[in-house]
Amino acid sequence: MRYVTDERSRREYTEFLSRHERCNFQQSVEWAAVKSNWKNEIVLAEDGQGRITGGMSILIRKIPFFGNLMYCARGPVCDTHDQSSLRQLIEGAELLAWKYDAMALRMEPDVSAGDGDFRAIVESLGCKVRDGSRHARDVIQPRSVFRLDIRGKSEAELMAGFSAKLRYNIRLAQRRGVSVREGTREDLPAFYELMRETARRDRFLARPLEYFQRIWDEMGPEHMTLLLAYFQDEPIAGAISIFYGDKTWYAYGASSDRHRSVMPNYLLQWEMIRRAAARGDGVYDLRGVLENTDISNGLYLFKRRFGGDLVRFIGEVYAPYKPVVYGAYRLAERLYMRLRGKVHHTAAPAAPVPPETEPHPLPWDMPALFSSRAG
Repeated sequence: MRYVTDERSRREYTEFLSRHERCNFQQSVEWAAVKSNWKNEIVLAEDGQGRITGGMSILIRKIPFFGNLMYCARGPVCDTHDQSSLRQLIEGAELLAWKYDAMALRMEPDVSAGDGDFRAIVESLGCKVRDGSRHARDVIQPRSVFRLDIRGKSEAELMAGFSAKLRYNIRLAQRRGVSVREGTREDLPAFYELMRETARRDRFLARPLEYFQRIWDEMGPEHMTLLLAYFQDEPIAGAISIFYGDKTWYAYGASSDRHRSVMPNYLLQWEMIRRAAARGDGVYDLRGVLENTDISNGLYLFKRRFGGDLVRFIGEVYAPYKPVVYGAYRLAERLYMRLRGKVHHTAAPAAPVPPETEPHPLPWDMPALFSSRAG
């Protein structure tokens, strides 16, 4: 076990991450730079020849009243049934906990909910699994996502996998003159205005413009694309995708109240999928959906039409170095999120989300309790 400490080990880790099947942009050194208000440490596991077999990027931040929290989004990155690698990573994190006097390590790994072998290994290494969360506000990363297998598929094959309604909406946007253009850093203010409009409409807290500029500065254009949909030369919708290794993620989306009937969001998604396939990616990740996967959930219906697989992850895996303190923090976090949800709910009349509209952003795109979220 060792840590990333210099430019050489940084390059080694980046190469390992880019090739690994569990690659996730939130485990990259670039994303850690985006989260510059957190400290970052990267733990590496090795085999007998010194080759990297696992990695775990950990964000560390002081939470007012509670102390330091260590957070690992969609990690660790390794063979999740390799006990040796997992042991090295968790022991390396425990040494960091001593260094930073942390109350806990909190992980939300890219591991399916039904993976009993992984659960048994991490529990044998002293971790606990909290798998009973019923609300999106109880987690940082979404518990369920839609992932689309695009490996080696032509545009015709991709389109054939979509629902008939989705294909119709894409062609409707094209017929009505919606065009999609790739943006630059200078176009981020236009995207941000759409984001602010979306936040007012759907009653959530939008991140500041500087946050999206920081993503661009650290990840774009090598790992990020901004697309804007125009109608009559007016930007009416926008989306940011992030790509790393052989995967692309739909990271952020926003749309105007104007001209929603021309279906710009469907055309934006199609363009992002086309670009991911052209890069040779294997997976297009539409990211999260809420747990109620039925016709009342416009977000679920929107993403289901792309024909992907619904993947449900295991819950929070955590190592409580200070169990009483961490338990108090989690209780305070849940109470805060529920109170904020009630405030948002009463701020304006509730309205259903039509399936043809841009879905509500989810909590991992929102600031959280004591500014602790790392999504």
